[in-house]
Amino acid sequence: MKSLEELKAIREKMQNQIGLRNEAGANIRVVVGMATCGIASGARPVLNALSSAVQEKGLTNVMVTQTGCIGLCQFEPIVEVMEAEKEKVTYVKMTAEKALEVVEKHLVRGQIIKEYTIQNYIN
Repeated sequence: MKSLEELKAIREKMQNQIGLRNEAGANIRVVVGMATCGIASGARPVLNALSSAVQEKGLTNVMVTQTGCIGLCQFEPIVEVMEAEKEKVTYVKMTAEKALEVVEKHLVRGQIIKEYTIQNYIN
């Protein structure tokens, strides 16, 4: 059994993550496909990396969430970035390392990483 201090620390960490997901002022929404195909392809580490990096960088304008099947199983893990007044960006074949790049380059600097997008794979 965990000590009371450990349980309080876990609770506080989870409340911070839930707060990130429910942030009313978020104008950037990052969605990770977490259906069976996504999970089998490695979506869970991608989701964890995104959530942790957004929290560590204090990006209160970003909401990281998960969804079910996106319908493009051959491109999993998939991450979609949706910003108000901009076209949705779909990143495919993601890894935790690529997710950290997306946070730094796309979410922080506003630079789309074209080589990770679906357009790069279908053109």
